[in-house]
Order: sequence, then C-alpha cells, then structure tokens
Amino acid sequence: NKVFPSNWEEQLANIQEMRRKKDAPVDTMGCDVITDQKASPQEYRYQILLSLMLSSQTRDQVTSAAMMKLRQHGCSIDSILATSDEKLGELIYPAGFWKRKVEYIKKTSKILKSDFSMDIPNTVEGLCSLPGVGPKMAHLVMKSAWGEISGIGVDTHVHRICNRLDWVKTKQPEETRVELEEWLPRDLWVDINALLVGFGQTICRPVGPDCFSCLNKNICPVGKTQKSPKK
Repeated sequence: NKVFPSNWEEQLANIQEMRRKKDAPVDTMGCDVITDQKASPQEYRYQILLSLMLSSQTRDQVTSAAMMKLRQHGCSIDSILATSDEKLGELIYPAGFWKRKVEYIKKTSKILKSDFSMDIPNTVEGLCSLPGVGPKMAHLVMKSAWGEISGIGVDTHVHRICNRLDWVKTKQPEETRVELEEWLPRDLWVDINALLVGFGQTICRPVGPDCFSCLNKNICPVGKTQKSPKK
C-alpha cells in the first residue's frame, strides 16, 4: 500500500505549469543539450557521462562552457587520454573541484578503454564502479545515454524541494531517491529531475525562494509561513 503525500498531484501540476516556459538554465544547458548530437552513439554516450561528471557541484553555465571547450578540443576517449592533465584542467576550469575531476575523467576514460570496449557501462552498477560516479549521476546517465529509466536522479534541488513540499522527510539525496521512488508513479520518473531542477533554479531557490510568485504558496509548508514579500 503506497502512502501518497497530501496535495502532491496539485503541487506537481502547479510546478509543471510554472515550468512550461522552459526558461531555466537546465533547459538550455542540461547534459542532453550540451553534447554533440552528431557524434557517434558511443562518443555521444561518453560526452553525456563527462557532462554529468563536470556538473557535480557546478552551475549549468560553467558546465556548458567546459563542455564546449572539450568538444572543440576533441571529446572522445582517445583524445582525452592523449591530453595532458594540465591541458584538461585548463579546458574544464572553473568547474567545481576541477582538479579532482581531471583525475576522475582520466581514470574513467582508461577504464572505459580497457574494460568496456570504448563505451560506457549500460547498468547503474557498472556506472557506479567508475571514479566519481554515484547513484544520482548513474540514473541520469542511464536516462540520457541509454534511454532507460532506472531510477530518479536526485540532486540538491530535487532533495530540497521534495523536503520543502513534505514529499519526503530525509537528510540525504540518496534517501530522497529511495523514498520518492516508493510512491511517485513510475511514468513521472522520466521528467521529474529536469522539472524540479529548473523549478529550483528559478523559483524554489536554496536561499530566498520566491514563494510569492509560486503557485504552491498556499499548499506548501514553507510557502504558507511566508507573511509578506521581502523588501
């Protein structure tokens, strides 16, 4: 017996309405958009993986710029392996934790060449075995690279919004994924990440959420507590 949060359908419909314009950074700079659509299928999947590795704790604008530089440089396993760490660092700077990401990207590229026939793993387990790849990233890679919905990708935006709406009561994104998957109908899994990420980038921001222009302000535990617009 699934236990559904109260008002979740109305809250979700309101978020879908607020996101109809598709005017958030994730809409123009998400991993599906900033990869080379003309690349071979294997290279395209590799670029999806790299763009998500770069996106961790990094704004979409920075990730997008780094991917453009990588694509101009040559964004295939062999070209990345032939690139010095110093040069790779220059290409992805100022992505968050860029020095660590240089290491992860190089190690991952070596593993893909030696163990996965120049492709990326096609399972969550295989993806999580790569350096710097966790469940959130793995589920997003499965969706964008393989067209398979293996689970919900929960980042800080999704985690924050689900807790604000009382959809879950969790401390960590991975706990949010598990709780959300227990009740959210599976046909909604495919869109929920981009939907909530964009909502978190534009309205339900980490600090100073714009509760007054939010359609959920009267049915959201946080929105209801806001008395008057901040001057």
